Amino acid sequence: MILKTKSPLNTQTPQAIAGQKQEQDVAFYLRRAFKDHPEVLVINDFRFTFNGETAQIDHLIIYPYGFVLIESKSIKGHVDVNQHGEWTRSHGNHWFGMPSPIKQVELQQSLLKEMLKQHRSEILGKLLGIRQQGFGMRCWDHLCAISSDAVINRNTMPTAISEQLVKTEFLVDKLEKIMNLKSKFMRIINVSDTRPDFNQQELNSIANFLIERHIDPYQATTEIPPAQSQQIKEPVASFDVNKVAEVKNQPIAQPTTNSILRCKHCGESTNYTPMYGKFGYYIKCNQCTKNTPTKQACPECNSKNIKIQKRSQNYTLTCQDCSHSSQVI
Repeated sequence: MILKTKSPLNTQTPQAIAGQKQEQDVAFYLRRAFKDHPEVLVINDFRFTFNGETAQIDHLIIYPYGFVLIESKSIKGHVDVNQHGEWTRSHGNHWFGMPSPIKQVELQQSLLKEMLKQHRSEILGKLLGIRQQGFGMRCWDHLCAISSDAVINRNTMPTAISEQLVKTEFLVDKLEKIMNLKSKFMRIINVSDTRPDFNQQELNSIANFLIERHIDPYQATTEIPPAQSQQIKEPVASFDVNKVAEVKNQPIAQPTTNSILRCKHCGESTNYTPMYGKFGYYIKCNQCTKNTPTKQACPECNSKNIKIQKRSQNYTLTCQDCSHSSQVI
């Protein structure tokens, strides 16, 4: 059952367009395989915040025995991973290093597990009315789904990573092997399968809990100026098409006095107003009346591959390379 589709993005750069297509391809295969399956629940593009950190999971599957997280990556050339787990990809006749999508999805999984564990009493009932059930003993798996026309050099790749790396066209086969689902009757008579399972009510409770905590930012994808476009790997944010028209070029909040942002023209750090326009979020300086983008380099790794999300009156910067998250306003 598909609980949430991929959030629409207004992509501009070739990299962003390719990345979105890959996520859509994965979502297509998941929809075709599980749209009518009541015990396999799929959430595409799940964004959440917990304990001061924000994560975005491309595809999340909830099934009776646990969870599977899927990271989508658009890779058209060769992909190689050495014995240290370091990733490289080819483009034309050149090779480039890239962040490990496996490490990325591991961080997402860890934060998701922490959030579910923290709220387990709200989500799951007690076993026999006595012992509180949890999420620690459930199955937790993660995969990286890459473009079907990529070339994977598996001969030199660590076996563990090779098992987690799958082409999109084979994703469903891999998922069925991982989940190893059986009918309800077979679960009762098959004593060799000792995996604890969620019942339908518990599956629905987990799904409702997660959907309620999904962050659906209504800002449009920022259109990156030419000077910055080569440094951005992914679109900055997603949008709700029904709300973008209402907020475009309108003030979002009153002038703030609690921010790490400064006007790039006059240095003013308090007297400005957050705004939204053609290029996404920015601040309008009330001192010199000029604009400064809200998007900043990651304070941890200096990467420009970041996303800005707004929730209430708070603006959060999340680095897509090191997963650092910090509030900018």
